Order: sequence, then C-alpha cells, then structure tokens
Amino acid sequence: MEEISEECGVFGIYNHEESTNITYLGLYALQHRGQESCGITSSDNRNIYFHKNLGLVNDVFNETTLGRIKGKHAIGHVRYSTSGETLIKNAQPLIADYYYGSISVAHNGNLTNANILKKELEERGSIFSSSSDTEVIIHLIASSKERFLVDRVISSLEKIKGAYSFLFLSENEMIAARDPFGFRPLVIGELEGSVVFASETCSLDLINAKYIRDVKPGEIILVNSEGMKSFFPFERKKNSYCVFELIYFSRPDSIYNGQSIYKIRSAMGRQLAKEAFIDADIVIAVPDSGVPAALGYSKESGIPFEMGFTRNHYVGRTFIEPKRAIRNFGVKIKLNPVLDVIEGKKVVVVDDSVVRGTTSKKIVDMLKAAGAKEIHLRLSSPMVSSPCYYGIDTPVKEELMASKYSEEEINEKLGATTTKFLTLEGLRKVVGNEVNFCEACFSGAYPEEIENENDYYGQLKLFSKEII
Repeated sequence: MEEISEECGVFGIYNHEESTNITYLGLYALQHRGQESCGITSSDNRNIYFHKNLGLVNDVFNETTLGRIKGKHAIGHVRYSTSGETLIKNAQPLIADYYYGSISVAHNGNLTNANILKKELEERGSIFSSSSDTEVIIHLIASSKERFLVDRVISSLEKIKGAYSFLFLSENEMIAARDPFGFRPLVIGELEGSVVFASETCSLDLINAKYIRDVKPGEIILVNSEGMKSFFPFERKKNSYCVFELIYFSRPDSIYNGQSIYKIRSAMGRQLAKEAFIDADIVIAVPDSGVPAALGYSKESGIPFEMGFTRNHYVGRTFIEPKRAIRNFGVKIKLNPVLDVIEGKKVVVVDDSVVRGTTSKKIVDMLKAAGAKEIHLRLSSPMVSSPCYYGIDTPVKEELMASKYSEEEINEKLGATTTKFLTLEGLRKVVGNEVNFCEACFSGAYPEEIENENDYYGQLKLFSKEII
C-alpha cells in the first residue's frame, strides 16, 4: 500500500471481429497498473481509429465510443506516468502519420536515454507534441531509412536504452517488442485463432484466452496476414526481470515467468516470519497487496490472521476533501481499521514495502488511534534504498526513506513498536536462483550502467515541462 507506482499496462489483439471490445476488457483487467489515463487504437487494414482520455477504463469507454473504433486489430494502454505530466496529450497509445502510413504505439517502461535522443531529433527538425518519453520511438521510426515497418522498429530500438514492452499497430500489422533485459512483462495468448498480447496473464483469463508463453527478452514479434514471425536482432543480455512485479505490481492471480504471484507473495510472508518473528495476538494485512504475505506470515508463525482493515474499493482517482483538515484523511478514505479486531491487541501488520514512508506512518498512527497495544510492522520486501530508472516511480534517491535511515531509525520515524524488512537474502531464497531478477532498488547494482544520474534527472524535467 506504500506510495509506489509503475508506468502502465498494454494489451493487443490481432484479427478478431470484436477487437475493440476485447481490448476494453483486457485493459479493465490491467487497471491496477495505471489509473491516470487509458486509450485504444484500432485498424481495419486501411485506417487507424482511436479514443483515449484521462480517467479509468470504465469512465473513458462506453458502447458509443467503442463503436467508433473500427477494425479487427487493436492495441490499448492504461497509464501511470513516471515521466511526462498527467495530460490528455500524454495518454496512450500515441498515434502519428508518416511517409509510409500511420502507426500507433503503447509502451510499458521507461527509456533511460530518451533525453539525449530527443535533443538529437529536435536538432534534425522533429517537433514533439507530448511530454512523454514514448514519443521518441515514433520519431525514430518515422526517420528510419528502412522500408518495412518491422525493420524500422528494429533499427529504432537499437538506439534506445532502458525498459520497454512495446505494442505497435499499423494499418495491417502488429508488432510486439520486449527489451533485451526483460525488465517489463509481456505475454502471448490465443483467442479463437487470434493472437493476443498483454502485460499480465490476468488479462487473458478475463477474455478466456489461452496463455501461450512470455515474449522473450530481446524478442520482436511481427503479426500480419501471413501469420506470426519472431526475431532476435539484439545482443543477448542477462535477464533482469523486475522483482517488484512479484512483490507488488502484478495481480495475485497472474503468472509471471511461470511463477504464481500469489504463491510467491505467500512464501515471502513465510520467510519474513522465519526472519522476524514476534510474539503477538494477531496478524493483519494492509490490503490488498499485503494480504498474501500476511497469510503466509500467519501460517508460518502460528499467529491467527484477522481482517484488521476494511478497504473502500469504490474510491476513484480524486475526491473532494473537507475544508477543515481531517487527520490522515487520504489514507482513511481508502482504509479504516476495525476497532473490535485491533483494540488492546499486540498487532503484526504486514505490508509490501516502505518507500517514502508517508503512508506507513499514517497507517501506524491509525492503528494507535484504534487502540493497538503494540504495533509490529513487517515488510515483505527488502529496504528500497536506490532509485529505479526502468519505469517505477522512485527516481530520486533522496526521496527514499531507506537511503537515509537504518531499519531502527525507520522504525523510530514511523512510530511503530518494531519494524522489520525481509532481507535481500531471504527474497532471493523465495524467488529462487533459476530466474534472474533486477533487484537494483534494494542493492544498487544495476543491470546496465546509468551513464549520468544527473542527466537522467534532467530527462524527468525535460519530459515533464509544459509544451506549448
């Protein structure tokens, strides 16, 4: 429940009579990955159609708007911004016309050299219409010397660094691409003979599509009337899947690189109980992401699990605050402690992470106000001490609580009785050694060299400035 967000989710389907309706449902299942804006583009082999706006999927689309998006091919996007402002012009998919036709693109991830490429493109005459780093790839494709779209995409991707899972749609072709490290997830499914791409398998489940496999790191997949072709044009890198997909981002009912998210989170809770057991009356979770780990902690420790918080699932993106300040209003409108469960009890409260610490402090304060005798905060991830450059909203080291304070100091700041994090060794034990994960946010060891951190911070300013 800590304030950490990932960039977005993507969905696409090729050659289906109800492509836009299915894409709408696919995005609905991915809503947890982004709530700022959403959009769908489609094609009928002649033209590209689109509709996008700020807001949730169910608010942006209805039968009328979906009816205007024609064709058998479609891609969609839900967005949370890590670079670029929350503006309609940044809503994806982005669409552009160029010499060979039209193209739209949906992107999950973050390009670490986008600022350098943007400056080079502007010097050559490119004009940017959004403040999103994703627009860089459109300009690279448009300026490529290659004839065929897949070659234009490949030559463009050769120039970029960072994390990406891309879906591209032209009038008659769809292309999926995953970066050589595999930072961001992307899976392939099949529905009634149609090819489906999605950020998570929970999208496939909703539309009754069959999961085929993950798009492999560094793989480019072309889908057109001739079928599906796979390319591996880039130098192989050491796989570096984002470990926070397991900890927080993915829905518990999704499968990530062959692993059940629910089982992994439950195992994290078990490992946490082994490492940081405390005698207590009850175990509670910060819903929803903390629930599987809390259940695992309860089973391993033998301490009964209780529903200590009630969550309001009907909170939208914004709400009207009262003019008179209410303490911890932002958290209380989403969560409310159950007094009969908490009052007079020694409570273990399990959450997924502490990043900036503001939400965790409010949760501890709420439990105190509810009459908890002791509050033992347990986190099912290690201490987030280093910034992420690959699409998680933790780009500035100074904002991270664990970059400045020890575990004991964090506990003092939060006001809990005790605070303990899962160790990095414990996380590795749970995840296993068969798959390589990016754990740079915990260890500071990045899969690729970040050439200039200050330059990257400059990118954030560059892509968040207002473009007139």
